[in-house]
This record gives sequence, structure tokens and C-alpha cells, in this order.
Amino acid sequence: MIRLTGLTLAVLALLSLFAGYWVSARDRDVSPWQHIPDETADSFGWDSAWIEAGPFDLLSYRRFSEPGAALLTIYIEGDGLPWVTRTELSDDPTPRADRVLKLAVQDTVGNVAYLARPCFYLPADELASCPSDLWSLARYSEDVVAALDIALDRLKSDAGAAQLRLIGVSGGGVLAALLAARRDDVTSLITVTGNLDHAVWTARNGVTPMRDSLNAADVAQDIQHIPQVHFIGGDDTNVMVADVEAYMARMSDTGQSQVVVVPGQEHVCCWVQSWRALLGQAERLMAP
Repeated sequence: MIRLTGLTLAVLALLSLFAGYWVSARDRDVSPWQHIPDETADSFGWDSAWIEAGPFDLLSYRRFSEPGAALLTIYIEGDGLPWVTRTELSDDPTPRADRVLKLAVQDTVGNVAYLARPCFYLPADELASCPSDLWSLARYSEDVVAALDIALDRLKSDAGAAQLRLIGVSGGGVLAALLAARRDDVTSLITVTGNLDHAVWTARNGVTPMRDSLNAADVAQDIQHIPQVHFIGGDDTNVMVADVEAYMARMSDTGQSQVVVVPGQEHVCCWVQSWRALLGQAERLMAP
């Protein structure tokens, strides 16, 4: 929910340290789509909470089964439903399926959390005050990245963690890379179907450039020291290897980065079914 204007996110973040930082996801009005991730979270015994992140409320789910464990893994949601057609903007970007959460609940080692994006899972009255550019041309903007950064701090504090592993799906991979570039606690990065150079991606798909968004390719050099694995579907016609290769080309040293093309996988199907094996593969590839 967009509550305040005219204050910087930095000030809001500081105030949040002294205010009620999150509320139970059960104690507020909800989106008509929230029952979908709620049911998955309930079935796996995960908790839910809304995090105040600057002017946004971000839905999170978490399983903190090892209090004080050094590492926290955070899954970042994709772009949801930004457009209903190539020319018609969606009036609600909330994902209609909980694919990313279904990846997260399969990650059974240590503490794990899922984080939604600004404007996702809001009831209609709150969504009305959320600018639509935050799920279109500004979906990876400074405001979005800064809000997610605040939420990472909160999740990290709640888990008692010292380090983060970030896993981003689709556009969540863009945001995971951008977040890694401004933090010193990210020890590994995994993306799934991530359009890591959105300038290349929009040009190939013939869609409007995301001129109000930050580009992960611009920080590739800054995070090349972080072990990272980028999964691309062999049958994905949306995000392709070229989008990741353009990101990798911005590095002077690609020794810590791996690109894995998974045969038979599309942009959506069938990552959930394959995730346990793929996650294990990523961990082996990033092992010292």
C-alpha cells in the first residue's frame, strides 16, 4: 500500500526500525488471489507476514526452523501479470499462481523466505493507490529495489542470519542481481528464466524499453565475484540464453558464474517439478 509521499525510503527505513515493522498476513484485508499462496504456505507450515518497506507493504512467507542459522535463502517473486495482452496493461499485477513459493517450499535446508513485489497481493482499495508503472516500465526501478532491500534487512534480522542467498525467478532474477550489487552479505545468487539484460530482451521481443528501470547487466561487473547460477529453459521463447549472455558479457571475469540451459523447460513450465534436482545442481556448481 502506498501510504506516504515526500519522504525518502532511507528515512522510512530508519523509522521502521522503531515502529511495528510487520503484521500478520491474516490481520488485514487481502487480495482475492492471496488464498492461493496462503494454502501452499499452510500446507508446508510456513508463516506469513506483511513487511513495511518504505511506502510499500510486501507480502512474505517464511520458514525459520533454525533460529540463528548463518544463512538465509530468499526467493524473489517474478513479474506477475503486468500485461493482459501485448498492448493492454493489467489492472492487478498479482501472480495468478504461486509458482515461486512452490519452489521455495522445496528448499528444505536452513531458513528460507519468499518475498513478493510492490503492488502484489493488495486488495482493490490499496491497489488503486499503487502506480501502474511499478509493474510496467518501472518494475525494476530504484523505488522497487530500495523497498526490497529494506525487506531483506527485516527478513535477515527476523531470522538472525548473517548472510543471504538470493534466488530470483524471471524478473525477480533482475531484482536479485540488483540487490546483490548494493549489499555485502549476499554469498550466492541463482536466477531462473531471468531477463538479466532487459535492454536486449525488450529489443528482441519488440516491446517498449523499460526506460524507468535499472538493468542487471549494468551491475554484472560489480557482482562477478559472487558465485552464481543462471537457469534458462531450453524451450523458453520469452527469456533466452542471449539475455543472460549479454549480462555475462559485461563481466571481466566469468569464473564464478554458470549458465545452465535446461532441456524441455519453458518460461513457466515445468520448473516446480524439477526444482529439487536443479537446486542441488546449482549448489554443486557453486561449491568451492
